[in-house]
Amino acid sequence: MTSAGGTGSGLRVVVVGATGNVGTSLIDTLSRDPAVGAIVGVSRRSPRWRAPKTEWVAADIVDADLVELFDGADVVVHLAWLFQPTHRPLTTWRANVIGGRRVFDAVARAGVPALVYASSVGAYSPGPKDRSVDENWPTDGWPIAGYTREKAYLERALDAFEQQHREIRVVRLRPGFIFKHEAASQQRRLFAGPLLPGRLVRPGLIPVVPDLPGLRFQVLHTADAAEAYRLAALRDVRGAFNIAADPVVDARLLAECLHARTVRMPSGPVRAALAAAWHLHLVPAAPHLLDAVLRLPIMDIGRAGTELGWSPRHSSREAIESFLHGLRTTGGMATGPLAPRLEGGRLAEAGTGIGQRP
Repeated sequence: MTSAGGTGSGLRVVVVGATGNVGTSLIDTLSRDPAVGAIVGVSRRSPRWRAPKTEWVAADIVDADLVELFDGADVVVHLAWLFQPTHRPLTTWRANVIGGRRVFDAVARAGVPALVYASSVGAYSPGPKDRSVDENWPTDGWPIAGYTREKAYLERALDAFEQQHREIRVVRLRPGFIFKHEAASQQRRLFAGPLLPGRLVRPGLIPVVPDLPGLRFQVLHTADAAEAYRLAALRDVRGAFNIAADPVVDARLLAECLHARTVRMPSGPVRAALAAAWHLHLVPAAPHLLDAVLRLPIMDIGRAGTELGWSPRHSSREAIESFLHGLRTTGGMATGPLAPRLEGGRLAEAGTGIGQRP
């Protein structure tokens, strides 16, 4: 366990998955909150990055003694998620579902008063694109995609957890897609792979953006997501909250960011090309994820404003542009997940088998 700064007095918050996209921003915002006295950042690999009030613990949620780790915590925030390897779904199931249930169980056994869980818009069943749905929309996911299937399963696990442990305050946040400059290199590795040159996303170099049926989705900046998690951890609220920024993202907005034009296309050829690339290990993102995105409902974020007291400071366009700038400049941080470059570079990425190993 490594420390950076004194703990002082105040709440003790454990952040599981503290070195990724949202975790680093949450650690930053918690460390500046006077109500927080101590933070425990949990990740599989300890980072070189340091933050005030923060202790780092290297632990894998699949096999670590989480009860001992959570002992004395006022809140546990569970952010950890394994997106890859998409070609080995048993590996992601073990990390995300079994690991997630071990986190929930340890919270109860350690007597932690509050649990904040990172769910997702991906937990929702297919829904409308022309109107928004609230937190009561079914959360059965899109069963073919591993990411949405696992998110939906953990929603059911939390339903049972809440019934069994009514004394524990449980909050689940369901964000749209989350972007920041420092996470761009990681997200390129996870979803696009080593064959995408960062300079290609410079405005004007991509001539067209496919306008696919159903291509309407929501995003937000990571700093805004982190603020929602801070509020959920510290305020006396319960239940699910949708969080996203305006406007809803579509092909036209993407084209404006890239100085491109839109071309209306059926989704079939695009999906077929993605499926072929995935099967050939040219890209790590499975075609089932595209299927899910085209079916995601548009979320109503009203409850987050009225009950959580949250509103985004960045527009969805600002979030996307921050991500695109990070792609062009190899954005990153000194943590394992957010490293701007892996040892061995893109050749090493390809050598591991794209979509085969995290």
